[in-house]
Amino acid sequence: MASRGAFQLNVILILAIAATAFSALSPYYYEHVCPEALPTIKRVVEAAVYNERRMGASLLRLHFHDCFVNGCDASVLLDSTSTIDSEKNSRANQNSIRGFEVIDQIKIEVDKICGRPVFSCADILAVAARDSVVALGGPSWMVPLGRRDSTTASRTQADSDIPSPFMDLPALIENFKRQGLDERDLVALSGGHTLGFAQCFTFRDRIYSETNIDDDFAEERRKTCPRIGGNTTLAPLDPSPVRFDTAYFNNLVEEEGLLHSDQALFNGGSTDELVKVYSENARAFSADFAKSMVKMGNIKVLTGEAGQIRLNCRKVI
Repeated sequence: MASRGAFQLNVILILAIAATAFSALSPYYYEHVCPEALPTIKRVVEAAVYNERRMGASLLRLHFHDCFVNGCDASVLLDSTSTIDSEKNSRANQNSIRGFEVIDQIKIEVDKICGRPVFSCADILAVAARDSVVALGGPSWMVPLGRRDSTTASRTQADSDIPSPFMDLPALIENFKRQGLDERDLVALSGGHTLGFAQCFTFRDRIYSETNIDDDFAEERRKTCPRIGGNTTLAPLDPSPVRFDTAYFNNLVEEEGLLHSDQALFNGGSTDELVKVYSENARAFSADFAKSMVKMGNIKVLTGEAGQIRLNCRKVI
């Protein structure tokens, strides 16, 4: 336990230093205006994850899907209006992303403890993702803060920019490259699939048609995902879907990746070696995951006078 604590402290210190490179954001942004905000977010997230451990993966995914569409600006939270085509209705998000009620609760509690709406919804997403990972046994990191919220959303952009579970490795590399993320970020962030579940329709072709898959694994998955029907039936992305560990990468080495885009990371390509490293070295994975989360959280952020601080995370002021 002492060794694990020392390692997490080192990760936090390294990322605190790295965060200073992002001049627009700072881990201490709310230190004086609302010092109780971060403990409040942690409390609500821990309660939500305790109530439903799957929620941790859902909150992590919300942040990821937000950042990949025009940056980390909380656009994913906006409901449809006459002028907003909600990203919630995109192919990657419809009937899939969840956890909005937890974000709503966090916003209410934080604004109450701060005495006014000073903490952005975009920052709430970033902090909730970190706290979810920690609650499920993963690493911690200092979250650079100071993002502001968008005043618009784009379902079309979400359809275009959120990586698909059907992508091969070149497509994934290009998709991440457009966001300023490299192959190490791709593999590390894909390791977020150590948490959560996927719907049958996202992996049906893989378990029935692909050859780079363990036979016993495919047969087991076919029991709950028929060729026809059962599209929304869930299967775990790795054997321990509510614990942050290296089982996801172990699965890839054994050709037991659930999604086509998962197994693409270990299929004779340029990312094979990094997958092996992570499968054998939990500390390396945790450290790189934390670094890549900080890097992803800085994509096209709104700061200063840009955007707004929403009163309600689902609506533009």
